[in-house]
Amino acid sequence: MSFNVLMYILIIPAFILTIWAQFRVKGTYNKWREVQVNSGITGYQAARHMLDTHGLHDVQIISVPGMLSDHYNPINRTVALSEDVYYGNSISSVSVACHEIGHAIQHKEAYPMLSLRHRIFPVVNFASGVAPFLILGGFLFSATGLIGVGILFFAVTVLFQLITLPVEFNASNRARDIMVSEGYVTNEEERGVGKVLNAAALTYVAAALVSLLELIRLIGIFNSRD
Repeated sequence: MSFNVLMYILIIPAFILTIWAQFRVKGTYNKWREVQVNSGITGYQAARHMLDTHGLHDVQIISVPGMLSDHYNPINRTVALSEDVYYGNSISSVSVACHEIGHAIQHKEAYPMLSLRHRIFPVVNFASGVAPFLILGGFLFSATGLIGVGILFFAVTVLFQLITLPVEFNASNRARDIMVSEGYVTNEEERGVGKVLNAAALTYVAAALVSLLELIRLIGIFNSRD
């Protein structure tokens, strides 16, 4: 069996996993959005309380449109919560909101992997945009050096995705511990919290796996041409 055939055999299931992970996170979110937390707290209230108890009074929380459009912006120190998460008092809403606050706490404490991700982001933003064109141009014009540079740039984006994994898992672990200790959710409700956060984390794992396998395939092709 040739190297390329083997890599396609590995990449195709990984790509299917990525699609399945996207469906799973939406399905899990929708399931637990129907279950209200016993505390009755909303995503916004949980997020605000979590920020304030960690001395992050200057971090703002805003409501944004879209489903699962939640994110933390380290530049302007703003937590953006989708409307369903912002106003909702379900296990899904509170879980997602607290996960994003986990990133804000990471930022305050200079969590090493988050700091590294922030430092390399400008490079990644540039590399992800030019890598496909360099690789394609290298193949079209039989320019091995151009392919090599493109692969190097693509490797930077893969590194970024790999660094993202511990950042996301750490934010989720922080959120789960605080949600229980502060009484946002009960010990029984923590199971639902885990389902929501684990489903979201799976999307990052699947995307990183696909990119890593593609990088290995490109390196294999580059070595064979060289």
